Amino acid sequence: MSDPLAYLRGLTAARIGLGRTGVSLPTARVLEFQMAHAQARDAIHAPFDVGRIEQELADLRPIRAESRAVDRRVYLERPDDGRRLSDASREKLVGRFDCALVLGDGLSACAARTHGPALVRALRTATPDWRWSPPVIATMARVALGDDIAAAFGSDLVVMLIGERPGLSSPDSLGAYVTFAPRPGVTSDAQRNCVSNIRPQGLPIGEAVRKIVAIAALARHTRQTGVALKEDEALTLFSSDAPAIEGSTS
Repeated sequence: MSDPLAYLRGLTAARIGLGRTGVSLPTARVLEFQMAHAQARDAIHAPFDVGRIEQELADLRPIRAESRAVDRRVYLERPDDGRRLSDASREKLVGRFDCALVLGDGLSACAARTHGPALVRALRTATPDWRWSPPVIATMARVALGDDIAAAFGSDLVVMLIGERPGLSSPDSLGAYVTFAPRPGVTSDAQRNCVSNIRPQGLPIGEAVRKIVAIAALARHTRQTGVALKEDEALTLFSSDAPAIEGSTS
């Protein structure tokens, strides 16, 4: 008998149509689940190869920064420490820029290491007239760490690229958070726009850049992000090949 779910399994990494052996799952399916769970756990604890990323982005003069979380244990147990810059890192962030660009390890250093450099470069290429900060490579980073970095640069807008919480079929998913007028310790998640699941099996980098740039362009025009800014509206009004809007150039 043909398997009616075979076609669907070829379209998604989700666990569908796993089959049965008696009253349980086949051994192969159980082992696949255990492997995926182990990969997700490993992604959370994997080291962030900052040196390699610095080499890949050397022409953009990246800056290395750390949060106040001194190690992974503290990072996982004290999310608040991951949201604030260490004092030593704050001293490195000099200069004034309209837009801050941050690449953080988050909960998946694998995602940041694998997809981050290409996304950083693509964003810079798509917006040549914007006054971006040097890319900040942040370790032990939470999303709100970008607010602290933007404040140090005096930036009106921050794009935080960060490894997302690993899923059982996606240990390498990167997210992009766009925030206008970030205020450390004050800005809430409702004031951010998120473009998620950036990975080859999810949202391709080219499409992610189109969305991020459109959101950021509209944010700089309306001076707001989050629930007040709708992605569909941004994509309708702006695209990567659209002319720069007033207030979006240096």
